Amino acid sequence: MKCMFCGCLESKVIDSRSADDGTIIRRRRECLSCGKRFTTYETVENTPILVIKSSGARQAFDPNKIKNGIIKACEKRPVPIGTIEKLVEDIQKRIYNSLAQEITSKEIGEMVMSALKEIDEVAYVRFASVYRSFTDISSFLAELENMVKNKGKND
Repeated sequence: MKCMFCGCLESKVIDSRSADDGTIIRRRRECLSCGKRFTTYETVENTPILVIKSSGARQAFDPNKIKNGIIKACEKRPVPIGTIEKLVEDIQKRIYNSLAQEITSKEIGEMVMSALKEIDEVAYVRFASVYRSFTDISSFLAELENMVKNKGKND
């Protein structure tokens, strides 16, 4: 870290403390050349992730949109809010850990559907009906039949 007094690039950390609810680290440094002390702050760099919608439009990734969609799908179902929050957190981690700067809404939707299928089948069908835009009862029935067929294979 460059000393603000003499411009030397060599300094040593004397003290480190967490600040701002653990999202920032405050470091007290001493210049090895002039001996003067100064403070630096370290934060995590958050690179914005863009979601590519089916229309081709791009918008900033917002985990609250995922959470709201899952809450709607789980309405009147025995799914605790803690489970929903964990699911959203897991999806958010997967997205950020991919290190991609863009992700399609289709990829996010598939992640949500895959997880909901394990948690609650009714919530899965509700989410899928909106996500896949079922246009008529036959497409809805086809999805249900596919679920039943796959459930028989997994049992």
